[in-house]
Amino acid sequence: MAAFRIASLSLLPFLLLAVVAAGEGAGDERSTFIVHVQPQASHVFGTADDRKAWYNSFLPENVRLLHAYHHVASGFAVRLTRRELDKMSAIPGFVAAVPDRVYKLHTTHTPRFLGLDARQGGRNYSAGSGDGVIIGVLDSGVTPDHPSFSGDGMPAPPAKWKGRCDFNGRSVCNNKLIGARVFDTAVSAGNGTTSTGAPLSPIDEDGHGTHTSSTAAGAVVPGAQVLGQGRGTASGIAPRAHVAMYKVCGLEDCTSADILAGIDAAVADGCDIISMSLGGPSLPYPEDSIAVGTFAAAEKGIFVSMSAGNSGPNYTTLSNEAPWMLTVAASTMDRLIRTRVRLGNGLYFDGESVNQPDAAATVFYPLVYAGASSTPDAQFCGNGSLDGFDVKGKIVVCERGNDVGRVDKGAEVVRAGGVGMILANQAIDGFSTIADVHALPASHVSYHAGDAIMNYIKSTARPMAQIMFRGTVLGTSPAPAITSFSSRGPSLQNPGILKPDITGPGVSVLAAWPFQVGPPSLAGKYSGPTFNFESGTSMSAPHLSGIAALIKSKYPDWSPAAIKSAIMTTADSTDRSGMPITDEKGTAADLFALGAGHVDPDKAMNPGLVYDITPADYIGFLCGMYTGKEVSVIARRAVDCSAVKVIPDRLLNYPSISVTFPSSWNPMTPMVVTRKVRNVGEAPAVYYPQFDLPDNSMNVTVMPSSLRFTEANQVKVFKVTVSPRSSGDAVVVQGALRWVSDKHTVRSPMSVAFA
Repeated sequence: MAAFRIASLSLLPFLLLAVVAAGEGAGDERSTFIVHVQPQASHVFGTADDRKAWYNSFLPENVRLLHAYHHVASGFAVRLTRRELDKMSAIPGFVAAVPDRVYKLHTTHTPRFLGLDARQGGRNYSAGSGDGVIIGVLDSGVTPDHPSFSGDGMPAPPAKWKGRCDFNGRSVCNNKLIGARVFDTAVSAGNGTTSTGAPLSPIDEDGHGTHTSSTAAGAVVPGAQVLGQGRGTASGIAPRAHVAMYKVCGLEDCTSADILAGIDAAVADGCDIISMSLGGPSLPYPEDSIAVGTFAAAEKGIFVSMSAGNSGPNYTTLSNEAPWMLTVAASTMDRLIRTRVRLGNGLYFDGESVNQPDAAATVFYPLVYAGASSTPDAQFCGNGSLDGFDVKGKIVVCERGNDVGRVDKGAEVVRAGGVGMILANQAIDGFSTIADVHALPASHVSYHAGDAIMNYIKSTARPMAQIMFRGTVLGTSPAPAITSFSSRGPSLQNPGILKPDITGPGVSVLAAWPFQVGPPSLAGKYSGPTFNFESGTSMSAPHLSGIAALIKSKYPDWSPAAIKSAIMTTADSTDRSGMPITDEKGTAADLFALGAGHVDPDKAMNPGLVYDITPADYIGFLCGMYTGKEVSVIARRAVDCSAVKVIPDRLLNYPSISVTFPSSWNPMTPMVVTRKVRNVGEAPAVYYPQFDLPDNSMNVTVMPSSLRFTEANQVKVFKVTVSPRSSGDAVVVQGALRWVSDKHTVRSPMSVAFA
């Protein structure tokens, strides 16, 4: 699976004294901190150098800044001992210090699946494909000479672009890839070089950044394929948009200090969209550098798309929960790279695998379950787990999970002498399968198929099986469906904001790749540029970044909140067959998995109404959660929450509605939610409300009974009143409020929880 492997980190406290108490090591050992400071009234900064000089005034002798932040935080990153941090805290202007944290990194068919093929199907770009928009991608770097980043036919970047291209003197940037920079304190000596003096490079040594950036805005590339599968013309979602890469991750980790520096640079350079497929544990926003940095980006009009995380299907597993970012879940598409397992008793089960070698369809092999080994946890086929267990010449059944990579399981089977692998889901993953490039003939099957296969093994003394290959199959169903790994809400930080926001394609996505894929034995068999199938919410987030670029290109003056509203209120709650979108269990997905629904780019380009949110609204929302000092860290200025109109989370003008009735709530007292919408469609227009809620679940009314618009950009306010039914026993009731006109349906998902 693509990255975004959640780091196992303790939630370190925000206040300085607690941070110091939780510090690592002895008092003379240095650790990296992000230090937040605020200037006094006498401080005037004419240039960035003036601000940096002020930052340096906080530092002890012989200590230098790792990063100086100018646009998205008031502060800097520095390595300090606890004693040095103690002394710094007494300097006027010091606000707080947050320890640096480690984060993890979280196509030919998806444009067509999303209804964009007519716009992007050929080499000649047409208007409305992200023209003039700059997408800044914070990731592991980029492969500049891949044809997905060709500048052929692309216009020059907008005049506002101020970025640079740091490929060590190589002139590889062009009108597609317009910038590439590196922020990596893990290897940097602090002066743009490594500790050995070698210059830092934004070249992608992992593949993740190349894949995500080409998904968002890659150029049109005919003849894309992976080991002969998924053949077609590859294209990013917004092929006319420009790409700027900010390398903030190495092969394994990304630090909050580097991520914040990347966001700072993306804002200064002139990016319109920031796309990040990375994350970590749920944290209070003042402690979460990603939340701090993206708040400033959104305040400056930059749209932010973030991956939700790969820790599903359990609830409350989300990363990136802040309301000013779009949090994206992952779903399947209607394409499978199909394999078929046939058992000796004649039963067969379909699965997936990209590596589909030429093999005799009539050959059966002995079948064995790895869990029959005496080695603990051998069923998961971890490294060395099959030692001493006879699998030579056999097909081995391995179970998914236990923190062993899916492809790594096959490598262990090969090492032990096996000829094939059946990768069987555990119950938690249900029907969710993934097309991987395995090292041997393999088939990833569902839990139910795996259960039947293991029952067959138990039923006979000589179990046999064969793996057959069906190639790329289009038009499969159900599609889209939520995949098991996609992280779920509700949000831990603000349950009154329904998260995730939206779902996009994130399973077996084909996009650009730096390296040849597959077993070494296949090297040279397939020519042309290299692509790869990757899965994760890492893949779904750049789809939405590209769609945001399409909207931004058409409506350059829309705020990030308006673009988010257009995406969310036009999303589909049903799949391609008109049935409710399902999850890994095959049951209707709830809003904590699906968000507002599956993105529909065409509808999002013409939403009718939008819910907008101002930066001042976010400050009122934050003052309902934190102290003024904590909000000041996020706002980059002093905030007196006693002088701010506090906005409870349920009253933030969000495109979805989430209400929680606490146990102490008087059941006779209703909960009132206020929203306002702006007409961005035709005028005159009249919208009427319709509720999609389970019968007799609760009492819900809306006032007024219609919204009448006589002109463009007119704003109307409405109130939704919710009260529980005394006889109801539901814990959570979910549905939607739809405002319907002759030409538009504006849908807001609703979640009502009863404590």
